[in-house]
Amino acid sequence: MSERAIDCWLTDMDGVLIGEDRALPGAVELIDQWRANGTPFLVLTNNSIYTPRDLSARLTRLGIDVPEDRLWTSALATAAFLRDQAPGGSAFVIGEAGLTTALHEAGFVMTDIAPDFVVLGETRSYSFEAITRAIRLINGGARFIATNPDVTGPSPEGPLPATGAVAALITAATKREPYYVGKPNPMMFRSAMNKLGTHSERTGMIGDRMDTDVIAGIEAGLHTVLVMTGIATRDEIERYPFRPREVLNSVAELLEK
Repeated sequence: MSERAIDCWLTDMDGVLIGEDRALPGAVELIDQWRANGTPFLVLTNNSIYTPRDLSARLTRLGIDVPEDRLWTSALATAAFLRDQAPGGSAFVIGEAGLTTALHEAGFVMTDIAPDFVVLGETRSYSFEAITRAIRLINGGARFIATNPDVTGPSPEGPLPATGAVAALITAATKREPYYVGKPNPMMFRSAMNKLGTHSERTGMIGDRMDTDVIAGIEAGLHTVLVMTGIATRDEIERYPFRPREVLNSVAELLEK
């Protein structure tokens, strides 16, 4: 199947549309083309810190016009998963507004007293007190959920510990592994397709990482496109036992001529 048979798109954000606070080649034009053509699409990110409104504003500043309802984060995917698991449930949450807002809108009660779930997301300042509370609640029977498995995140000064690293700390103290909702769990893509009301056979996924975007896209049955504007290199592709359907220099190659 060529990309011309695809009528719905999921795309990663960092490394595909933007990089180092600039729009990457073809990003502005591709989003404009999708919107003009009425092509269903969602922009995905594993980062659970920001709300769709925050992300939409950030993209707009870079010239990429993505409405709030076209953004799908690991926080939104986590909230959708938990709403399906335990409607009207309760959770002790470690995270920022992106996660707490998503869970609140999904009908969850935030509490540190006998919650159904402990939900771990990204935050700029992990609290030792909150981590301790999470450990005790999990040991007391709360189910352990994490938005994404990324162990580090970028910063101008260098890598920062991220959700996966803190989850490993909690796992070491509780002997309980979390259920990760975000990439590379294909559930992230399946929930995005549910939001759009589309089918995997007609949906493409554009990413910049073999170990998250491509593998999750393959497992979700999507047409996978890897671009060279982010993490992956052409040499790296050869180290994996699976392949994307297409490898492009940038999303500019997806523009209709």
